[in-house]
Amino acid sequence: MFSRSVVSASRQRTKACVHAPSRALASVAEASSSTQAGKPSTEPVINAAVVLNRSPIITRTPTPFERAYYAYQSRIRRALFNPFPADFYFKSGTLLEKQFERREKIREREAFGGKWSFKDGRRSSNVDEFGELPVGAESAELGEEVLTPPAPRVHESDRTGDVKSLDRMGERNLYLLVQGKDRAGKSMWRFPEGSLEKGELLHQAAVRDLYAECGENMDAWMVGRKPIAMHQPSGSENERRHSIRPQAYTFFLKGHILAGQVRPGKTVSDFAWLTKEEIESRVDKAYWASVKDILADF
Repeated sequence: MFSRSVVSASRQRTKACVHAPSRALASVAEASSSTQAGKPSTEPVINAAVVLNRSPIITRTPTPFERAYYAYQSRIRRALFNPFPADFYFKSGTLLEKQFERREKIREREAFGGKWSFKDGRRSSNVDEFGELPVGAESAELGEEVLTPPAPRVHESDRTGDVKSLDRMGERNLYLLVQGKDRAGKSMWRFPEGSLEKGELLHQAAVRDLYAECGENMDAWMVGRKPIAMHQPSGSENERRHSIRPQAYTFFLKGHILAGQVRPGKTVSDFAWLTKEEIESRVDKAYWASVKDILADF
């Protein structure tokens, strides 16, 4: 009897010791939750931004080295290639023979330079003292239509400095930057962006915010659904952790404009199509460090 009473008493003490801390922990948790309820939320804000790109619309101008290399290869091909049997294909004195000879002289001059025809070893009567063919008279003599010269490679927007034109800097990649306000109300240049809504994916928020800020008067294509870069708030990890204001993290997604133009919304005061070098001078240093590696150098 004595042993049974001792065992039962020890069991009751053990149960009391087990349940006592749980009541204390529950009261602490309730107190902490009640204190946090009055504090502002410091959960990070997730933004989705679109790096909207306009690809080059004309080929790049060859460098002096590239032009010299192509001219050298052209001279080699012209020097090694077998003479064309013009007598077999063209009747002597016909219009087609004259057209062929004219084009052949142009090809010879482009390959070797100068004003001499390498076919007969003397200067042609149709070539002036500067080695150029008179376009109007020669075309009229051969019955050909005078060709319209190609459009210049430098657009009018390049001469006037119009950064809103999609025709400027045809050889370079251009990116859309908009001027808006940050959370502190300060004006800044950035890529089109916006915050995620509940249950929304990154690429969905990026497309929605792009058209909300830049209008629906353009056709844009998103390259993928995964971000290509991320911009986090400046400062150390300890400062961000103890900051009262919520920190914003921006994820960048790549897009291309296919047609149309920007029509800024209410949150955007200005926009510009800029090259990589022009973007650096407009954005914040921390922002530039996050996006410089995802922009093309040409």
